[in-house]
Amino acid sequence: MSSSEKDVRLSVGDTELTVNPANGCRISSLRIGGTELLRQGERYGCFPMVPWCGRTENGRFRDGGVLHQLPLTAPPHAIHGTGRDTVWHTALESGTQASFYYDLADPWPYPGRVTQTFELAEDSLTLAFGIETYGDSFPAQAGWHPWFHRRLDGGEEVRIDFDAAWQEERGENHLPTGRRITPLAGPWDDCFGMPDGVDVTLTWPERLELTVKSRSEWVVIYDEQDEAVCVEPQSGPPNGLNTDPYYVTPIEPLEIATTWSWRRL
Repeated sequence: MSSSEKDVRLSVGDTELTVNPANGCRISSLRIGGTELLRQGERYGCFPMVPWCGRTENGRFRDGGVLHQLPLTAPPHAIHGTGRDTVWHTALESGTQASFYYDLADPWPYPGRVTQTFELAEDSLTLAFGIETYGDSFPAQAGWHPWFHRRLDGGEEVRIDFDAAWQEERGENHLPTGRRITPLAGPWDDCFGMPDGVDVTLTWPERLELTVKSRSEWVVIYDEQDEAVCVEPQSGPPNGLNTDPYYVTPIEPLEIATTWSWRRL
């Protein structure tokens, strides 16, 4: 294993972050005061969704008159991008900051580069993405898919609090129908709109309060699993390559950031 593939560990005080660039540049561990916040396992932690988020319908998207076909990784759809299945390269590593990159390649049809940065403080973690093109413009998305433990050290179940302007109605194919509805009670595997920016609070009673914020207006919340819950800020809704594409151009990269901040209870 080359040095660029080794785990990278950041720490401040009693907060420790581990990033695994060889396994999709995912956060494999976030420990606060010795308590692990993320579900463990090679598919879990917190992985990047890039260059698209969630499901792309039937694995197909158009760029102008050109129809592209992606592998059906969640049949009949393509899910969560290619970044989580790619070896990333370490560009910078210090005690509290790190940055990584990989070059877009097949099965993604456009050349470009994705960067991801991490900045750890005693009571917060800031993540950021950039996607740039090496040639033509192309539609893209980026976001994060953390698996937070439902319970910390056997404590009470986490509470998820947020105030969304709308919920994307979910069709039987698990994709937004295009209708916006009043947010429904959970359980959720749903996309919500927050025009003033993503702001979701996770509270583990008597343990920890953690807030996920982003200037982006889209978040997917998933809490249908016994072990973990997910709060996923992203640059567009599921199937957004087709319904709400952001075009990366030579002068306008796609940039998105999120900050997790916490306090002990």
